Amino acid sequence: MKIHRLLAVSAAVMFACAAQAQVNIEDYKPISNEQILKPADGDWPSWRRTIDNQGYSPLDQVNKKNVKQLDLAWAWSMPVGGLQETAPLVHDGIMFLGMNRSHVQALDATTGDLIWEYTQPLPKFTGGYHDAQANRQRNSLALYEDKVYLTTPDAKLVALEAKTGKKLWEVQVNEWEKGYSFTAGPMVVDGKVFTGTSGCSITGTAGGCYITAHDAETGKELWRLNTIGDPAVDDSWGGLAKENRWGGSPWITGSYDPKRKMLFWGVGMPIPYPSILRGSGDGDALYTSSTLAIDAETGKVKWHYQHMPNDDWDLDSPFERVLVESQIAPSKDEVTYMSKDVESGKKYDVIASVPGKYGTAFVLDRDTGKLLWARDTVYQNVIKGFTEDGKVITNTDLKAKSIDETVKVCGGRDLGKLWMTAAYSPLTNALYVPVSSSCKELTPKPIELRTGESVGAQASGAVSFAPGEDSVGRVYAVDVKTGKFLWVKKQKPIFSSGVLTTGGGLLFTGDSMREFAAYDQNSGDKLWSIRLNTSIGGFPMTYSVDGKQYIAVVTGPNAQTPPAAILSPELKNVVDSGHSVFVFALDDVKAENSKK
Repeated sequence: MKIHRLLAVSAAVMFACAAQAQVNIEDYKPISNEQILKPADGDWPSWRRTIDNQGYSPLDQVNKKNVKQLDLAWAWSMPVGGLQETAPLVHDGIMFLGMNRSHVQALDATTGDLIWEYTQPLPKFTGGYHDAQANRQRNSLALYEDKVYLTTPDAKLVALEAKTGKKLWEVQVNEWEKGYSFTAGPMVVDGKVFTGTSGCSITGTAGGCYITAHDAETGKELWRLNTIGDPAVDDSWGGLAKENRWGGSPWITGSYDPKRKMLFWGVGMPIPYPSILRGSGDGDALYTSSTLAIDAETGKVKWHYQHMPNDDWDLDSPFERVLVESQIAPSKDEVTYMSKDVESGKKYDVIASVPGKYGTAFVLDRDTGKLLWARDTVYQNVIKGFTEDGKVITNTDLKAKSIDETVKVCGGRDLGKLWMTAAYSPLTNALYVPVSSSCKELTPKPIELRTGESVGAQASGAVSFAPGEDSVGRVYAVDVKTGKFLWVKKQKPIFSSGVLTTGGGLLFTGDSMREFAAYDQNSGDKLWSIRLNTSIGGFPMTYSVDGKQYIAVVTGPNAQTPPAAILSPELKNVVDSGHSVFVFALDDVKAENSKK
């Protein structure tokens, strides 16, 4: 197998050398801090393009009038498998792909021709769960100045030279032998590389999960934040010692506010999942399932908001935090909670997100962490309500009282809000969120602590539709100002990729049955679609080179496709392979006409 792989790589390199690339790598210019803060319209230098995680591009050459004329510009077969959660990046006409098992490629973004590739050597992992982490790397790259930054499954931060792929340095951030890893990529801004650790559910990683900052030039660690708190001063874990606390993985990349010099990062659930086995009693288990507002210079937590205190069901709250400026005037008939302190007509800097698997949308004040409004998207039964001052009331009636008690939880687990990112559009002031609607039976399950394996300690049972539903796939268009739904798209296949919004008034996303489609941001009407080779995955994006706009999407299997097929057998799982990049554009004549 290794021989075949080497032959394939050699052939690809020979082909790249022989082909006449349209973009010259020698013309590649370092990307400045200013360009990270405000990217050129045609660039996509960070996983969500901008470090506020909006997932929006102002490009409008492809728009509602001409999107039906999109043609395939080029396609590229990716050399590694696993779960497809890739986020292509583009700067100066070069596309950078970070794939599973720390494989990186640089391509000519106009032709797909290979320029260079790099594979980080990995150790042999002990335990199936730890090894599986290497097959689910998402958005594992970031660009900054003349470097490409890579996070690896063995918990390293690596800097590559953008023009050549040559490794410049690497830093061992955490002890991979204990089970620590990276499954999400870094964010680089203001001379610092920020990372969130994964693997904090593995036997050897008790007592700490981390968000770190490193010097972008040297890799030197600047600060480290433990996301499950300090046992010496915190009793929210019911008196558990540090060595008996697991979880709190910040396994999705956070966002950054340059005016405040603040990071906003989501944190995952406490582990073991059921508190009857975790031993934390009625404690909230800070900072799990929370938004952390972090001073980017010091790593100190300025405030936190806990979206699911005392999570008993692995419902997680680590997903993208989207930074938006908006007036806030919640609709009383639409939202579940609204703050009495909201000032009518005032523009707020807010965090708008669906942070957890259960699908509830939250809008938080960026300065204080105060909840301004919240509402459900899909049906959920785990949040019982809110206190008058906006704190979540967890539905503790659903907590298993014994190790043989099965509970039915709606709004999460195999189906729910997951890593597939939302996107915001300033054209509509709406957040577009891909969510899946379902319920699942869960039972506590005592387990043996084994090296390299998860200590989750919960058995999954039957999956079912949410009450009154006969499908699971959803995209919600949520007005950030009012909380109203502009529209809801429902279908049987799950939406298995992130969402992209553009200045052309379009929304792009893909599903588990191979369909990649463009929708009208205002109405949700489908304007264009194409069936590709396998499930749509990763994060759709757009860029331009020499005035021509391209739309890119990656395909490959998704962990959430099989549960959706259980509920709807006609949705047979598509081919469990075919990892590819597809890039679409208007032909030159159509592109020229769109400018007129």
